[in-house]
Amino acid sequence: MSAFTITMLILAGVAILIAIGFLNNAVEASKIQKARARLDMADRLRRCVEINETFPGQLVTPDLKLLFLRLELNLVQRSLKMDKRNGMHRERAEELEKLIALGDKKIKVDNPSVPILTEDYAKHISYLLESLHSQITRAAKEEFLSHTETKRWVKEIKHILVLVHIEFFNNLGQQALADDEPGQARLAFERGVQYLKNQPEPALYDEQLKYLQKLLARTNSIVLTNVQHKVNESSELTAGLQEEAKAEEEADGEWKKKRI
Repeated sequence: MSAFTITMLILAGVAILIAIGFLNNAVEASKIQKARARLDMADRLRRCVEINETFPGQLVTPDLKLLFLRLELNLVQRSLKMDKRNGMHRERAEELEKLIALGDKKIKVDNPSVPILTEDYAKHISYLLESLHSQITRAAKEEFLSHTETKRWVKEIKHILVLVHIEFFNNLGQQALADDEPGQARLAFERGVQYLKNQPEPALYDEQLKYLQKLLARTNSIVLTNVQHKVNESSELTAGLQEEAKAEEEADGEWKKKRI
């Protein structure tokens, strides 16, 4: 066997080894990419289910409930393409399709109503809305939602966020009044009024603004009445102390005269 032949065989062997290495790397990269895609899809599905199950019922309309279900169905179907043998996804997809087929006239909104009483809970709902916004934009990129639908729901999310703040400030003020803390109630209603006035389209919330302004005026009256009452009590106390001091001075003067 000539030296040239041996050299070519060696080069061919090296080329085969390099090709095998590239193929192995490509296979590993593909596995990693698929694993990442599954994890991402599982996380999106988990967040979607969380929104659907935990969003407070007083803010959920039948139309919004259908959106929750449609977004979940999209993710379940995409998950099935990655794992066609997943029986749980297949059953859930069938269940979601039946619920969606009911339409907004018959769909049942079974989310429990949960009063927004604390700032932490208000922030939690804001987090759910941010998550929903992310779900909508991803669905739009995947062409599951049309541009018109996406634009509409992004606007609706902003509207719901305003409703969350309105309920929070109202509940916070009402609770403070119930606890006999009109000063704290006034602060809550003031925050609510200012928040609505700062909206890009405050006219949309004119009715809610008037309601909070009425509560603010009533609470402010209570605060002023309490302040005046305290001032009167203080004046009466001061006058009483002055009279008592005067009486003591007179008595002391009489005692001195008797000693003289």
